[in-house]
Amino acid sequence: MENLNDLKFSTIDIYFDNPMEFEAKNIKPLSGITGLYFIFSTSIEIQYPFDKSKLLYIGMSEKKTNSISSRLSGHFDGKSKNVGLLNYRKVEPLWFTYINIEMLKNIWNFRVEDLESYFILNFVEHFGVYPICNNKTGFEILNNTLTTNFKIDWDYFK
Repeated sequence: MENLNDLKFSTIDIYFDNPMEFEAKNIKPLSGITGLYFIFSTSIEIQYPFDKSKLLYIGMSEKKTNSISSRLSGHFDGKSKNVGLLNYRKVEPLWFTYINIEMLKNIWNFRVEDLESYFILNFVEHFGVYPICNNKTGFEILNNTLTTNFKIDWDYFK
C-alpha cells in the first residue's frame, strides 16, 4: 500500500474558455468531444449560502457517442427533462463553456464521472450547495486516492 506522504500532489489551475451562447449553432461543433460542461446565466446571480454565482449546472459527457454536443442539445431542446435549465432559458439567454477531457489526460487518471464529482464537490465547498440545476451528488470521487488538486476559477461565473 502506498504511503500518502510518498504521493506527489500537484495543484493545477483551471481557467475556463470564452463563453458561448447556449444556442444550437454553438453546440453542434462539439460533436465527439467528451469532458465537462458548465451552463450559466447571463445576468441572474444565484445567492448560494457562501457566495453568489451565475453558474446553474455542471454536466459531463463520458462517451464520444454521447458527446458534450449531444448532452447540451438534450438540455437545449428539453429532452434531458431538466426543468430548471428550461425555465431559466425562458427568462433570459444562457451561456456555456466546457473542458475537453483530452486536455487533462496527462494529469487526471480517473473517469470523467469522477472529474464531474470533483468539480461539483469543489463547488459545494466554495458555495455551500450544489449548483441550482444539478440534482446528483458527487461522493464517488471520495473513494479514489487523488494526486491532483485543481484550483478552479469559480470567479469566471460571477
